[in-house]
Amino acid sequence: MRAATIRDGEVVVAEHPDPQPGAGEVLVRVHAAGLNGADIHQRAGHYPAPPGSPPDIPGLELAGEVVARGPGAERFAEGDRVMAIVGGGGQAELATVHERQLMPIPADLGWTEAGGLPEVFTTAHDALFTQAGLRPGERLLVHGAAGGVGTAGVQLGAAAGAQVTASVRNERLRDDVAGLGATVIAPEGFAERGPFDVVLELVGAPNLADDLHALATSGRIVVIGIGGGAKADLNLGAMMGKRATVRASTLRPRPLEEKALTARAMERHVLPLFERGLLRVPVAATYPLDAVAEAYERFTSGGKLGKIVLELT
Repeated sequence: MRAATIRDGEVVVAEHPDPQPGAGEVLVRVHAAGLNGADIHQRAGHYPAPPGSPPDIPGLELAGEVVARGPGAERFAEGDRVMAIVGGGGQAELATVHERQLMPIPADLGWTEAGGLPEVFTTAHDALFTQAGLRPGERLLVHGAAGGVGTAGVQLGAAAGAQVTASVRNERLRDDVAGLGATVIAPEGFAERGPFDVVLELVGAPNLADDLHALATSGRIVVIGIGGGAKADLNLGAMMGKRATVRASTLRPRPLEEKALTARAMERHVLPLFERGLLRVPVAATYPLDAVAEAYERFTSGGKLGKIVLELT
């Protein structure tokens, strides 16, 4: 099979042996695979794949069809349309995935949108509801709201009945983000726009002090992105006074059991919203596998709304 391959800090297309499904796994012919920030960090050598995932094939999400099943895999049949988050290896023509990580693709969703859905919507849903316990009527602030996870977080918050505010640096993208269900502001001065019950932090350390300033009593900050920096000073006295909670989360290194729980939560609470037409996957650009290097450069250039997706078939 052909796959995006990391070599000497670059991403190229190379041939690899076809993977074979093990116990409980299925073999998926990949039609589309989204790019994510973790792929950029892995390309740079800063975020190695977890044990059991291909060390040199990036890709944390995929959509495709089941072409073979390993021993004991019974949840899906050959030919079924499926999507999943994976520890790596998603940007390849074939990938093996444990059946418990797989989700069915909603009937009206195309390959491209499905390929850009699992990682960002699972990450946002887990952060907002499992980690932060967002409730209807609460005030939610989403930083970095024009990206893949940000656009997912805005839509999920709005669908849950939260009052969503989104910070977007690029002026050209603010109207588009507002159309997803948010009041959109510039990042500068956001701390004075509170109080917020939940802050979804996708930028990282530079925002944390102001996040706390903007937080309501008993508010929750969930950090799921650190592109702007990983180390920050926090005023513990202010945290105590507000009875604030700061949490941080990532999906990639979680064991199968925990990833399966996030997939079941998606099936119960998120996929029905897609089936009802209440959610969408904004796609900024698509690229064929042979243009994978160009896709990575487009991702890092910024100024995009939503996802960059590789189309493999």
